[in-house]
Amino acid sequence: MDTQSVITHTVRVAGGRFAPGHLGELTQHIPFEMIDESLRETGTVQSRLRDLPSRVVVYLLLAACLFPETGYLGVWRKLTGALAGLPVAAPSASALAQARRRIGSKPLQWLFDLLKGPAADGRAPGTRWHGLLVVALDGTIMTVPDSPAVLTRFTKQAGNHGGTGYPQVRLLALVACGTRTLIDAVFGPTTAGETTYAPRLLPSLRPGMILLADRNFAAQKLVAGIAATGAHALVRLKNGRKMPVLTRYRDGSYLSALGPLRVRVVDCEITVTTASGKHTGLYRLATTLLDHHRHPAGELATLYHQRWDIETAYLELKSTVLGGRVLRARTPDGITQEIYALLVVYQLLRTAMADATGTQRGTDPDRAGFSIAWQAARDQVILAAGVIAGTVIDLVGTIGRHVLADLLPARRLRVSPRIVKRAISKYQARGPRIDRTSYKATTGIEILASAGP
Repeated sequence: MDTQSVITHTVRVAGGRFAPGHLGELTQHIPFEMIDESLRETGTVQSRLRDLPSRVVVYLLLAACLFPETGYLGVWRKLTGALAGLPVAAPSASALAQARRRIGSKPLQWLFDLLKGPAADGRAPGTRWHGLLVVALDGTIMTVPDSPAVLTRFTKQAGNHGGTGYPQVRLLALVACGTRTLIDAVFGPTTAGETTYAPRLLPSLRPGMILLADRNFAAQKLVAGIAATGAHALVRLKNGRKMPVLTRYRDGSYLSALGPLRVRVVDCEITVTTASGKHTGLYRLATTLLDHHRHPAGELATLYHQRWDIETAYLELKSTVLGGRVLRARTPDGITQEIYALLVVYQLLRTAMADATGTQRGTDPDRAGFSIAWQAARDQVILAAGVIAGTVIDLVGTIGRHVLADLLPARRLRVSPRIVKRAISKYQARGPRIDRTSYKATTGIEILASAGP
């Protein structure tokens, strides 16, 4: 005779028409009161209580970022799937579209402005260097639908496959390297370059930070703007850029200048050795840290490698969350709304991960798997689990327990070719075969002393 098991699942959500308004366990990081405040501050609270209250619509927009593979009606079904027995609305696709337009982008922008910033525990391993919070600045491109409305603001890249490609949005972010949380972000048309958007992020810099950036951000005015905030900078220069040698130091670095700003320059040769051979590159770095005793050249060259943490943040946002998909919205306002929702959800996930690793002393946030947290958050939405916190505060939660149960190994240096793996053309590219293998690697750094006084 077969035995049977009965599992009872208790769901605690908001009452009445507000019941579908949740984000599973992530609701504890973005509670009802926070959403309601964003609506009040931006003047978007519904004038009368509808089947789709404004609070519920905001949660719908956030939940859609966790389920980019399905339409908004499908997202609604995931929000309400565990609410059997409760009288929830059954809106049409057009009703959901009207509700999203009614909300606009301002509440999502307000939420991002509230939630942005480095994780609370800046003392975790890998977050600071010589007491300075390590942050990185860089940009990326996101593709958006090719609709007439979108093309009124966002354009296609010149020469992009004969005009057959998608319009694009330029996103620039300031990221805390250790936790990969977003300190700030700006976005807009690609008709403006990265160095045009970058000054808008400078107000988020503070003394006690060191900013890492690539050659594109080594403009004299921008580096001076970074220094004016009280933060320090470590930027890569073009190898051929002529820099005056004012004083040469024993560690191989030398005092120089970017206009009126005094900087220290480090010329180094970095050799990466793998099973396939050796690869050597020349790097020229400039920093506002002028004391070669406290911040030796070799340590600066090693630190610069952490700039790549922002690249993995973009990978998680565009590949793990979006799955390489084009954004949904088909109007400029809708795109603004969707991007802010994506930034909020990414920040919530990263905060939950940092909270979890912060409970285990000495655990580097690098070891938290983003895809594990993302999948766990999706499951909690479908179950409508953990929406309202219990009387006992759980600092880790179900998402955090999944992360801690499957920590990644300590980071090992690996290299892989920086190429497009999925070619746009179905025809094989001409030229030699490209080796796409990722290799374990070791790195050697040699500081190159420059001629001068």
